[in-house]
Amino acid sequence: MQIHESGAGIMLVSCVSGAQLSNYATFLTDPPLAPLSIVMTSLSTATAVVVTPLLSLLLIGKRLPVDVKGMVSSILQIVVAPIVGGLLLNRFFPHFSNAIRPFLPPLSVLVTACCVGAPLAINMESVMSPFGVTILSLIIAFHLSAFVAGYILTGFTFRKAHDVKALQRTLSFETGMQSSLLALALANSFFQDPLVSVPPAISTVIMSLMGFSLVMLWAKKKE
Repeated sequence: MQIHESGAGIMLVSCVSGAQLSNYATFLTDPPLAPLSIVMTSLSTATAVVVTPLLSLLLIGKRLPVDVKGMVSSILQIVVAPIVGGLLLNRFFPHFSNAIRPFLPPLSVLVTACCVGAPLAINMESVMSPFGVTILSLIIAFHLSAFVAGYILTGFTFRKAHDVKALQRTLSFETGMQSSLLALALANSFFQDPLVSVPPAISTVIMSLMGFSLVMLWAKKKE
C-alpha cells in the first residue's frame, strides 16, 4: 500500500504546474527574463486543471478521483488569490504594503514549514525508514533530471538565440521547480491516506534547496 500511495504523491508532484519560486529565481539570475518565467508559470497553472488528470491517466493508468471544481478552487486559493491580493494592496494601499513587507518573508517561511512539517510528522515512522530514503532519492532524482533536461534541451533547441545561456537558466528553473505546495494541497484534499502527502512535502524542501543553490552558483559565475 505504501508504494501505491507514495507513487500517487510523486505523480502529483510531477503533474502540477510550475512553481512561483521559479519566477523569483529567474529574477535573481536574469531579471530581463522574469516576465517570460511569469508567463510560463501562469500558463502551466491555468492548464493544470486539464493537464493533471490527463497526465495521471497516462502515468498510473486510471484517473485520479479529482473533483475538477475543487481543484480549480484550490488553485485559485493557493496561486491566484495571493497574487491578486498582493497586486491590489500595492496598487491601492502602498503605505500598508510597505509596512507589512518586512514581515512577509518570515511569515511565508513559517507557513511553509507548518504545511511541510505536518505530513512529515504524521508519517515520521515511514519517513525515517528505508522506504522514506527511497522516496527522498526518487524526489531528488526527479527534480535533478528536470533541472538538467530544461537546461540542455533549451540549449539544443534555441542554440542560435541571443543570450541562450540566460534562456537555459530560465527554462531550467521552470522545469525543475514544481508547485509542490499545490500538490500537497491536492493530496490532502483528494486522498484519505496521509502517506500521499509525504512526497509533495519532501519535494517542497528539495526543490527550494536545489533551485536556490543554482541561483547562487549561476549568479557567482555571472559576476
